[in-house]
Amino acid sequence: MVEAVLRARRRKAKERLRLAASEYAGLGWPVCPGAQPRGAVPQQRKPGHTATGRACSCDRIGCPAPGAHPLSPAWKRQATADVAVVGHWWTESPRATILLVTGRSFDVLDVPAAAGTIAMRRLGEKCLAPGPVAISSGDRSLFFVATRATGDEDEWWSCHLDCEPDVVPDVSGLRWHCRDSYVVAPPSPLGNGMAARWLAEPGARELPDALRLLEVLADACEEITP
Repeated sequence: MVEAVLRARRRKAKERLRLAASEYAGLGWPVCPGAQPRGAVPQQRKPGHTATGRACSCDRIGCPAPGAHPLSPAWKRQATADVAVVGHWWTESPRATILLVTGRSFDVLDVPAAAGTIAMRRLGEKCLAPGPVAISSGDRSLFFVATRATGDEDEWWSCHLDCEPDVVPDVSGLRWHCRDSYVVAPPSPLGNGMAARWLAEPGARELPDALRLLEVLADACEEITP
């Protein structure tokens, strides 16, 4: 009986990831599959082999971001909002984390969770809607905003890195995910045994302008900085 309940829960968790990825694609948000934290996937080992202790399904020793990076090095080209393609990916890899690629349909302002809590309160006091907000990798608050990308390579910048976005100068803890970056989306499992989750879910309304939120987020980051 217990084993049957656990199997049902695992099936439900896998289905949630596929449905969520398809819903993001339906919003026009580019999606690509990510690796999985090792604790989120059954470890298949040959008889007589011992556990490697590796934390990520990529099997990289000392992976700095278990489950929080793409499955494929060609993720920039593969990322798509095609619902059929996205559904196929999660049928083939049902435990893959969901990565949302930034700088195309949206950007993300990324701050420590404590700063995010302060910012949400301040925005409420100002009667300003924050747009979608998630808690994701490394206990970070992700504020989804309208992208500043224009299609002109000289007018906006690229993050250049696979796992780290640009850091906003002079603001400790504030990162701006724009072109060539990504974030881990709910309900993806995280390396700490938790799952990414929404504080304010995406909807049909327009995303807020990044500059409108930037000052509030920067002040919140400075407030928690020792």
